Amino acid sequence: MMIVIAFLVGGVTWTLTEYVLHRGWGHRGGSKNPFTVEHLAHHSDVSYFAPGYKKATAAVIVGVIVGPVLYRVAGAVGVAAMIGFGLTYGGYEVIHRLLHVTPGRTRYGRWARRHHLYHHYRRPKMNHGVTSPVWDWIFGTLEVPAVVRVPRRNALDWMLDEDGELRDEFADEYVLVGRKPQ
Repeated sequence: MMIVIAFLVGGVTWTLTEYVLHRGWGHRGGSKNPFTVEHLAHHSDVSYFAPGYKKATAAVIVGVIVGPVLYRVAGAVGVAAMIGFGLTYGGYEVIHRLLHVTPGRTRYGRWARRHHLYHHYRRPKMNHGVTSPVWDWIFGTLEVPAVVRVPRRNALDWMLDEDGELRDEFADEYVLVGRKPQ
């Protein structure tokens, strides 16, 4: 039973880490740390994602440092927490990419996409939890948008029809703003 609890605690710990990294380092203008540089590049171009090798390198470094410490301190329970953390991080990476490249079809997908894109397009100091609103709610950075205003020049491909207009199916959640390119 302790192994299962440790695994779940590891997963929850990732969600807090995601929030803290995103809020604390992700939006530090002028900072030159690799995380901030990559994150601000992602905000400048919402279709850009840091290369996988950079993410894998960071994950391996954390695992090599933290994994043995957790094992030494807590044995199998520590390893279970590390696995929960790592798998939740992997799930986060998949979900984050899907939020940008595919239209949400499930209730969660549509909610998470609107929550996250509001952060990108309108309020970068709010909604730092990409996959969960829990820490935003706890730390007072949660805003629930009715409709997300999307700059036309930054609209994602899945939002647009063949004429470059917002697809009807997204009209309740998004609105394009700005002039249409000639």
